[in-house]
Parts: sequence; structure tokens; C-alpha cells
Amino acid sequence: MTNNSVLETLTEEFVKDRSKENFVKIMEQLEKAVVFVPTMMPENLDEESKKQVAEGKAIKLPKESKIMPCLLRKENGEQAMPIFSSQKHISTEQKSPAVLAMPFFTCVAMVMANTEKVQAIVLNPFTQNIVIPKEILEVAQKRSKMPQTKTVKVTEKQFHALAHRQLSYDLLPKFLYENKQEGLERLQREEGKLMLELCSSIYPKEIKVPYTEDDFSFLTLNITESMQITRIDMPEKNLVKGSSRRIYAIWKRDTESVDYYTIEKADEGNDIGRVSAEKKHEIIEHAPDNGAEIETIMNLASGMEQ
Repeated sequence: MTNNSVLETLTEEFVKDRSKENFVKIMEQLEKAVVFVPTMMPENLDEESKKQVAEGKAIKLPKESKIMPCLLRKENGEQAMPIFSSQKHISTEQKSPAVLAMPFFTCVAMVMANTEKVQAIVLNPFTQNIVIPKEILEVAQKRSKMPQTKTVKVTEKQFHALAHRQLSYDLLPKFLYENKQEGLERLQREEGKLMLELCSSIYPKEIKVPYTEDDFSFLTLNITESMQITRIDMPEKNLVKGSSRRIYAIWKRDTESVDYYTIEKADEGNDIGRVSAEKKHEIIEHAPDNGAEIETIMNLASGMEQ
């Protein structure tokens, strides 16, 4: 059974406010909708099927059946194809031989194949009269031919690994680059509490965040008068290749700017990565042993200043 409850709500809102924004919302919903179309009785149907169609019941049409929609004629002579979000919008005074449930994109294809005869589609013409002109139908037809995005299912374990990466390479650097010194000071003050807050924004309600505040370890060092480094040790849980083991957030007092480096799990050992203010993530070089990490990061950050 066709359920266009969302579309119905949107058309009601559009009648109250016929804005461009509300029209766009209707078009987005129509692309996923199956609508009702008044038609002539399809050919090659047996009597029982014709009876079921006349009663509004769903049947499977033969492949060779030709569908002839009933058109509306405007005062200027132009014709439009009427479609309906539900049968309640269909006029009882203008009954058609049949009403078929069809995907909206099928309706678009039928009109665009007969533009010399049909100039538009009208949604709920007898109650709301929402006109979809040929220019909009051309856009809809192009969208109908675009590859559809496939939903990729991941396991909970895979989700944890993806969330770990999103926290390290997206949410935290974005927070620090946007808030700069104030963001760093809050991170140093709240530590694991802030990390969990950012992490929780990734997780849906049905999946529990697998970390506690104590899973994040912090160390802040004033290396020079102009450079402060905050090291964050990330949870070992859910680490996979490419995940960040440690993060180095650097505050440069001279320029009042942030730098953001990562120590990332590689096939052998670790790599040093960097996330720029433009959200570009790149691998810079192979990481040295842990004891030389801070010195290496300091040298890289100093080189940025030169």
C-alpha cells in the first residue's frame, strides 16, 4: 500500500507558504514516491482484472500493456498530467476509467517523451494545484538517471574503528582549528570529558560509546616560549591500521595558530600524519621510536614557521 504521509504533510505546508524552499522539499520527497495516476483502462486485461482496477485494487499489469494517462487541459490549450499523493485528492466528479499507482520518475519519463503534447505535471490539481513545469521535470529526469547511493552495512566492530578515526581526523582537529587557544585550554581543562563529548556525537543511541574518560591520557609541555605541545594518548581499544595512537596539538604563541599532528598505526610501526586547517589529512613520514616522537613533532612544527 502506498504511503505518502510525509509528502502529504509537505504539500499542506506548501499551500500555506508557496516558497521555493518548500517546493524543493516536495520535489525531494516526490523522487522517492509512488503516486496515483488517472488513466484509461489498460489494454490486454481480462474482465476480472478490469473489475479490480475499477475498484481501486492493485494488480500486476501485463508487460505489453500501454498506459494512457488522462490529461488536464488548461485554458490556454496546454495539457498537463495529473498525479495525486493520495486518492482522497481525486475528484469524485471526474472519475477516470482507472487509477494506477506509479513511481513518480515513471510519470516524469512519460511526460518528457511527449513534450509536444504535455507541458507539465500537476500534483493534486483539484485540491492543492501544485504545478511542476517542464524545466523542473528535465532536472528530475536527469536525477532519475544518476547512480543511486548504496547503503553499506558495517559491523559494530567496524563502526567503532570508523568512529575512532572520525574523532581523530575530523571532530577534534575541527574543534581546535575553530576555537584555537580557547579550544586548547578547554581540552586541557576537561581532557577525557571533552573527548567523550565529541565521541558521543558520532554514536547513534543504539550503540554504546566503548570508552571512559580515563581511556584518554594527556600531557601538556611548554617546549619553548613560543610553542606549547599537548599530547593525547588515544584508547588502544578499536585501533586498526590508519588509526591514531597519539595526537599532538600544538599552540604557537607567536602566530596564535594551531598545528595538529598524529601518530598513526602502520603495517610496521607508526607513521606521522598531519591534519591541516583545511581538513586535509596527509601522511608525512615514518615515525621514530616513542622516545624521539616529541622532538620530531617539535622540529616539524618549527619548520612550518620558517
